[in-house]
Amino acid sequence: MRPLRYSINVTLDGCCDHRAIVPDEELHRHAVENLEQADALLFGRVTYEMMEAAFRSPTEGLPDWMKPFARTIDAAKKHVVSSTLERVDWNAELVRGDLGKAVEQLKQESGKGLFVGGVELPLALAELGLIDEYEFVVHPRLAGHGPTLFAGLSKSVDLKLVSRLEFGSGAVAMRYEPRR
Repeated sequence: MRPLRYSINVTLDGCCDHRAIVPDEELHRHAVENLEQADALLFGRVTYEMMEAAFRSPTEGLPDWMKPFARTIDAAKKHVVSSTLERVDWNAELVRGDLGKAVEQLKQESGKGLFVGGVELPLALAELGLIDEYEFVVHPRLAGHGPTLFAGLSKSVDLKLVSRLEFGSGAVAMRYEPRR
């Protein structure tokens, strides 16, 4: 069974708006390492459209240190959960119907793992108990605005810290597994 891993950048005050977080080379290398642990990506419509707009043409106008991340995400197989999109391309397929059953089926396929990003889809997946690993890359910044993680979660999810990695920027990546 493939594990479903979730990773997100977040400020100290819980903001997960990508515009509030300054990316750097070291964090992009870490993101590439994360993506290489997966056979496929799982996105909601908003994250899919945002990533496609930024990385579909991965070498145009990007700094050299960002290109490996762009190439990796461009080449990755993608599953897009959406009830409003009619079609997707960019090495992607739509996921429709019962979210829990669809994701369970994807997890049953052989391979290294699935990787999910975004805000709303991971909330739904956490509600269903389908996320096997959470990674929060906490940045030393107070944003004072923006969406926050897991707003509206109906029940607590207890987590166990399994690793921690500090970056030169002061950001800290903390990986957790659900306590089952």
